[in-house]
Order: sequence, then structure tokens, then C-alpha cells
Amino acid sequence: MHVHTRNIRLFSVGSRTLTGVGDARGLGWLGRVLAKTHAPDLVIESYPLVFPDETTEQLSERWEPEVLPRLAQQETENRMIIAVPHDPIVTMGSSARARLHLANILDRAAQHNLSTFVVGPTPAQDQETNAHLAQLNAAYQDVAERRGVTYIDALTDLVNHQNFNEDVMINDGLPGQSAYGLIAWLVLNRGWFEWLGIADPSIHG
Repeated sequence: MHVHTRNIRLFSVGSRTLTGVGDARGLGWLGRVLAKTHAPDLVIESYPLVFPDETTEQLSERWEPEVLPRLAQQETENRMIIAVPHDPIVTMGSSARARLHLANILDRAAQHNLSTFVVGPTPAQDQETNAHLAQLNAAYQDVAERRGVTYIDALTDLVNHQNFNEDVMINDGLPGQSAYGLIAWLVLNRGWFEWLGIADPSIHG
């Protein structure tokens, strides 16, 4: 009996953490998540489309020319992860403007029938930036939830997490293996499998 294979073309845009920069294993959080994503007859093609040091405003303008020509046709599903980048503190601006940029991305993606999954910003190394990120994080989460889009809060649980902060501190401000593992855990346990519509293999064997 022929079993239908489910094919997903997965695009990832936003933060450079998607590339695994700073990780000695080269996996980052996305590689760790995909390594734990198994289902019978499921094939995921992963296409990270990251531009270093991009702002949310630049991302909102760039992603369509990058992603749309790569969309699969016919029976392959198209899905997209948005890892909200760290805007430089001088350009972070207001939470209202940040909301607008993410809302624009999500609304345009919906028009292209592109299912989206948002991972919020991860902590910085100074309290001033983290205080501002907390405001942005709340705004981003509200934008996503209003649209029924899964949002992973990668700030609240990690901002005071000793292992995360120590890993970033000794790794020149970048996540290392431990920090990436913590981000991956949040993604895997807070909606990833539900978004893909598959069972969590760690629960169901």
C-alpha cells in the first residue's frame, strides 16, 4: 500500500541565531529542533534566509523577495519561522512601530497562504536593553496571538537564567551549545509540534 509522504518547505527569516553562529556544533536552536522532529513519512526541507544584523523594519521589507520565489507549488506545504532580530538599541524605537513591522510580515504571509511561527527576541547582556526588549516582547506576542500565530517567548524564562547568561558571556555575546539548547527546549515544548500538526515523539515514542 502506498503511503502518502507529507512534504514541508520550511523557510526561516530574522535573527542570525537561526544559523547557529557561535555554536561549536553548528546546529543552533533550529538544527536541534529539526533533529528532534520526526514523524512517519514527513519530509522537511529547511531553508534559512538570514541577513546579518538586519532590523525588524528591514526584515519586513526583505522577506517577500527572498521567500516568494522559493515557495513550493502543488502538494508541498510552505511554512515560515520568524525569529525576531535584535534591533540595535539606537533604532529599536517604539513598541508601536515594532508591532507594525511584525504585523506587516504576518499579514502578508497570510495573504500568501504561508503558515507562520514566531520566536521572540532572546536576552541581551545588559539590563537596559533587556528592559526595552521586554516591552517589545510583549508587543510582539500580542500581535502574534491576535492573529492566532504561535509565539515563543524566548526572553522571560531566559533573561535571568544562569546557564544561558554564562554561556553567552563566555561566547562573546553569542549563544553557545547550552544557550541554544535552552532556546530549542522552549520551541519544542511550547507549540512546535502542534504547529506542524504532528505528535511529540518524546511523548509518544
